[in-house]
Amino acid sequence: MSQGREVRRAVEAVWRIESARIVGTLARYTGDFALAEDLAQEALAEALVGWPRDGVPANPAGWLLTVGRRRAIDAFRRRAALDERYAVLARDADDGPDAGAAGDVDLLWDPDRVDDDQLALMFISCHPVLSREAQVALTLRVLGGLSSDEIARAFLAPTATVQARITRAKKTLAAARVRFEVPTREECRERLGPVLSVIYLIFTEGSSASGGGDWIRPDVAREAVRLARILARLLPDEPETHGLLALVELTAARFPARVGPDGEPVLLEHQDRERWDRSAIGRGRASLARAGQVGRGLGAYGVQAAIAECHAIARSVADTDWDRIVLLYEALGRLAPSPVVELNRAVAVSMASGPAAALPAVDALVASGALSGSHLLPSVRGEMLRRLGRLDEARHELDLALRLCGNERERAVLAAKLAALAG
Repeated sequence: MSQGREVRRAVEAVWRIESARIVGTLARYTGDFALAEDLAQEALAEALVGWPRDGVPANPAGWLLTVGRRRAIDAFRRRAALDERYAVLARDADDGPDAGAAGDVDLLWDPDRVDDDQLALMFISCHPVLSREAQVALTLRVLGGLSSDEIARAFLAPTATVQARITRAKKTLAAARVRFEVPTREECRERLGPVLSVIYLIFTEGSSASGGGDWIRPDVAREAVRLARILARLLPDEPETHGLLALVELTAARFPARVGPDGEPVLLEHQDRERWDRSAIGRGRASLARAGQVGRGLGAYGVQAAIAECHAIARSVADTDWDRIVLLYEALGRLAPSPVVELNRAVAVSMASGPAAALPAVDALVASGALSGSHLLPSVRGEMLRRLGRLDEARHELDLALRLCGNERERAVLAAKLAALAG
């Protein structure tokens, strides 16, 4: 590998690990979130040019932070109307020949405030004034350190679309005068839902890709797990932060067995459970226990994690405690009712008591029109009808599921089921 490629990898690694803290610190310094994000990107661009030539600095994050601060001061000077704060900052920068070196980092990088900076970034990126698409793009950009190209690849969107979403998001935040600050404890609780939802949405896309040629995208899912870990560390007194972390850890634990050698999906009943990641299962169960220890009961993510734990500790599909899973889905239906939860409960009922007991619930979903555009409902109904021996109806449902499914790998599974019925 050439030295240039090694240095580029070093830049990317530092950026992926430190970008959120750098953006957060610059946002605290400037008081302007959008400016901070732009400054951090400019510092990254300078690193990509300078490090291959000059070598990787001893303190890469500090170097990026110092460059970002200098760019901030340049920006202040360019502005026509300097307010008092900007003027003070600019004068401080001229106090000596060594200004902008190690002292800059010490000035900005306050370890006691870095966590708060990251927490503020999370709540700004998931602010309610932004659309869900904008929240996802901004979260991956400023907290995940992903480029527009990487976000576009992850969500199968054009890069220009992602760039436009990020630009609009920053303008929306500026127009709404969203301040860079850590919400109060009460505000955290009120606004925690969207933050959890965005992280879980990112994980879901990694765990069950909505389109494209891969059934799972581990890199996208890993980013969501990383964000969930940060959130659980920053808000340890909130049970749902641990519940979400438990859910993504326990679900990701199955990834090694969910695809075959050629990337083909391996359904739960055929997975080699010896390949499940036992360390991730351990971390997930520990997080689930912490969610329960907080003392306010499990929320929707915690209950889903409890369902995932049932699968994680079972030796086989037959050995799984399906009766407990049915009860957990009933609890989840009260906490966070949705057609998908009802469908999953019906699947659990079919495993616990047989397809005849579950089919009425699925038929009720069909009659309601819920999930009419999703392949999930006809896929589940087709499988239940197959088990009941109603093969003509099963074929119709699986054919409908095949036409609605957008993921190539999942389409192959449905096509195989349909072919088996034809034989």
